[in-house]
Amino acid sequence: MSHDAGMVEQLVRAFPATRHSAVEALRSGTAAERERALETLASVYWRPVYGYLRLRWRKEHEEAADLTQELFAEVLEKDLIARFDPARARLRTYLRVCIDGLVANDRKAAMRRGRGGAFDFDLAREQLEQVPAAETPETLFEKEWGRAVFALALRRLQDECARNGKSDRYALLERYDLAPERPTYAALAAELGIAVTDVTNRLFRTRRELRRIVLEVLEELTGSDEELREEAHALLGEGAA
Repeated sequence: MSHDAGMVEQLVRAFPATRHSAVEALRSGTAAERERALETLASVYWRPVYGYLRLRWRKEHEEAADLTQELFAEVLEKDLIARFDPARARLRTYLRVCIDGLVANDRKAAMRRGRGGAFDFDLAREQLEQVPAAETPETLFEKEWGRAVFALALRRLQDECARNGKSDRYALLERYDLAPERPTYAALAAELGIAVTDVTNRLFRTRRELRRIVLEVLEELTGSDEELREEAHALLGEGAA
C-alpha cells in the first residue's frame, strides 16, 4: 500500500458534518436499508474475515468461504450489530469476536449461502498464499480492512466521476497514484497535452474527493463520531481535528 500511503498524505483534513451509518441502519433501519447496509459492511469486511479464518482458525478454503458468508447472514438473522457498543471497542474488533464465537460454537447456519456469490474467494485464496508466514491473523485483518475501505471508496469515486462527466480525472488519478510505476507530472502533462499545473490541480481535487468518500465509507462502518475519528486516524494517520 505504498502508493496509498503516499496519496493520503496529500489529502486535505476535514470530517464530514453528517453521519449516515450502516451500523445504525443495521440496528434500526427498514428491511431495504438493512440490506443496503449489510452490502456495505460485507464489501469491506469479507476479505479480512476470510483471511482471519484461514490464519487464526486454520480453516480450509471452502470452509472459510462458507463461514465468511455465514457471518454476514447472521449479522441480519441474529441482529449481531445490536450488541455492538462503540464505547467499548471498534467495529472491526467486535467482528473478530463474532468470528471467534462462530467458530468456537461450530454451528452451521440454516441459510448458509453457496460458495462464490459476490465474493471472489478463489482470488483471495491465491493472494493469501503469498502472505509471509510471520504475518499474524490480527495484522492481516487490519491490512485487508484498510485495502477494502480504499477499494470501495475508489469504486465510488470512479462512478461519481463518470456520472459527472469527469472520468478523465479518475483516469489521471489511476495513472499516477495507482499505477505500479509513477510517471512524472511532466510526462503526464505531455501525454495528455495539458500544463503541468493542470496535472497538479486535477490530482489535488480528485484526491480531495477520494478522501471525502473514504470518510463517508468510514462513517457508514462506525457507530459513533469518536470511533470515526479513531478509524480515520488508523487509516489516514489523522487526528480528531
